[in-house]
Amino acid sequence: MPAETAPTRPVPDAARAAEPDVAYVDLERELRVLLRRGGAAATAMARRIHPDLEASAYPLLAHIADHPGVRGSELAAHFGVGRATISRQLSRLHALGLVAREVDPDDSRGQLITLTPDGEARLHAAHSGRVISITEALDGWDRADVATLADLLHRYSDDVVRWAANR
Repeated sequence: MPAETAPTRPVPDAARAAEPDVAYVDLERELRVLLRRGGAAATAMARRIHPDLEASAYPLLAHIADHPGVRGSELAAHFGVGRATISRQLSRLHALGLVAREVDPDDSRGQLITLTPDGEARLHAAHSGRVISITEALDGWDRADVATLADLLHRYSDDVVRWAANR
């Protein structure tokens, strides 16, 4: 019996016929390596916050810190995951005492998510350590290059999210 294959999206003829642009091939390779290393770093960051956290917890906690009172549905949309996934993650963070959930006064079906004082302290300590590590690793870089890299990564992220939403 033949193995089942996942359905594929049609590739436009022009994209299939043309050789890939070397710049995009190079970018894909660097992103692949960066994401792999980033996954390992995310796991380490989560463990710095609490030994029982998953890698996905650090960016989730950081977003909650930057947007106190965020709703679970907004978190799901921001991270491009389902509400059930966010709900499970928030339940875990709540059980560990890192986030607080309050009923949204404007919509009793929703909850407003904030960090607890312990969650804030743990996140701050981990974040500060990460910034120090990045500063040390890029010690030889010109500060303007660091700022440019941050701007380009932000632009890349925004464009990929916009592209994915329009597919």
